[in-house]
Amino acid sequence: MSDYIIEPTATTWILVIFGAIMLVPLALAQLVILLKPRSRLASDLLVGRNQAWRDDTHFRLACGCAWGDWLILLPLAVVGSVAVIDGYAWGYLLWAAAAAITFYINVVLWHVERQYVMPAFGPLAYYTYYWGFFMVWGAAAFCYALLRLNGISL
Repeated sequence: MSDYIIEPTATTWILVIFGAIMLVPLALAQLVILLKPRSRLASDLLVGRNQAWRDDTHFRLACGCAWGDWLILLPLAVVGSVAVIDGYAWGYLLWAAAAAITFYINVVLWHVERQYVMPAFGPLAYYTYYWGFFMVWGAAAFCYALLRLNGISL
């Protein structure tokens, strides 16, 4: 299967670009919390400008998500994206894993964080960048990966 080539389509490129636009700012914000966890910049980026962490559990959840994303999600998404661009079938498996993780954690965070994040950033930012885009990319990339692995092109 490692030699099985699946040529990328326009949809592949759209999902790669959309995923990069979505994940790069997240990765940078999470890098701040990993390098300077109690800094004002970390709370401004992840909680809201001039907002404080609600409690220690909220802070630890953010740190845990940052570590999880840097150790699991980002490698799967980056290596998977490079592999699907190169046409490797195994790249779609990595992509499906990254997409499932992205969708799952954002369904959870959508419900856990809505009452805090939406007032801090506003409904437009909340329903698009903060959670909506991640859920759209997760669902789309997962379904697309499964279709491509089954020989269906879009």
